[in-house]
Amino acid sequence: MKKTAFLIIDAQYDFCNPNGTLFVPGAEKDVERMANLISLEGDRIDAIFLTLDTHQVLDIAHPLFWEDQNGNTVAPFTLISSKSVEAGKWVPRYHADYVLKYLQTLEAGGEFQHFIWPEHCLVGSRGAALDETLMHAVLGWAHRTRRDYRTVSKGMNPLTEHFGVFKAQVPVDHAPDTELDQRFLDELNAYDRVLVAGEARSHCVATSIRQIVRYAPALAPKVVVLTDCMSDVPNFGHLADPIYEEAAASGMTFVKASQAFTEK
Repeated sequence: MKKTAFLIIDAQYDFCNPNGTLFVPGAEKDVERMANLISLEGDRIDAIFLTLDTHQVLDIAHPLFWEDQNGNTVAPFTLISSKSVEAGKWVPRYHADYVLKYLQTLEAGGEFQHFIWPEHCLVGSRGAALDETLMHAVLGWAHRTRRDYRTVSKGMNPLTEHFGVFKAQVPVDHAPDTELDQRFLDELNAYDRVLVAGEARSHCVATSIRQIVRYAPALAPKVVVLTDCMSDVPNFGHLADPIYEEAAASGMTFVKASQAFTEK
C-alpha cells in the first residue's frame, strides 16, 4: 500500500475564520473538506504535517514597520517597490539599508512584489492557531492511528517574507530557519504520495508548490494538490496561475478531495 503524507499549509484562524484579520473567502469551507477527508480516509494517511504562519508585530510585511513621507504608518494592502523606497515615498522605520537591498533582491529573483498585509498570525494569538474544525479532525486522527501530527512554523524572522514552506522569499544571513529546508523536502520525498492543501492558493500554497518544483523535482510527481481545499486572496489568483501550470507540467496531480485516493 502506498504511504501517504498530508501537508496542510497555514490553515489558521486568521485565514480561515471570517473574523480573522486576513480572512481568505472560501477558506472556511476548505477546512471542512480537509477535516472530512481526514475523518473518512485517515487510516490511509500515514503522516500529517501542519505549517503555521507565525509573525511578530514589527514584521517587514506589517504596517507598523513602515511609514509614508509624512510619518504616517502605511496602510495594509500597500504595494512597495524598491524604486518607491529609493524615491522616499515609503520609508522603513527599521534596518533601512537592509530593507532596500531586500526589495531589490526580491524583485531580481522574480518573487511576488512586496506587499503590506494586516497584522496576522501574531505569535501567541488566537489568529495563529490552527482552525478549530481541522484541529478536531487531526486530533481524532492522532487518537485513532496513534500517530502524532507535526507542526512546522514559518515567518518568525521579521526581516523576510516566508510564503513558501521550504524557504523564505529572501533568506537572511545567519538565520538558518530562512534557508532552504532540504531535510523537510527529503522527508516528504520518502512518501509515495503527498497530498497538499491549505491557504492561500494564491500565495503560500503556490510558493510552496513552486519550491517543490524548483528544489525537489523528484518529489513533484508524487504531489497531489487538492483543488477544493484552498482559496485565493481576492484579486491575486492570477499571479499564481503560471505556477500551477508549471507544476502540472512537472507531473503534479490536481484533484478534488473526494478523489484524493483514486489511483493514477
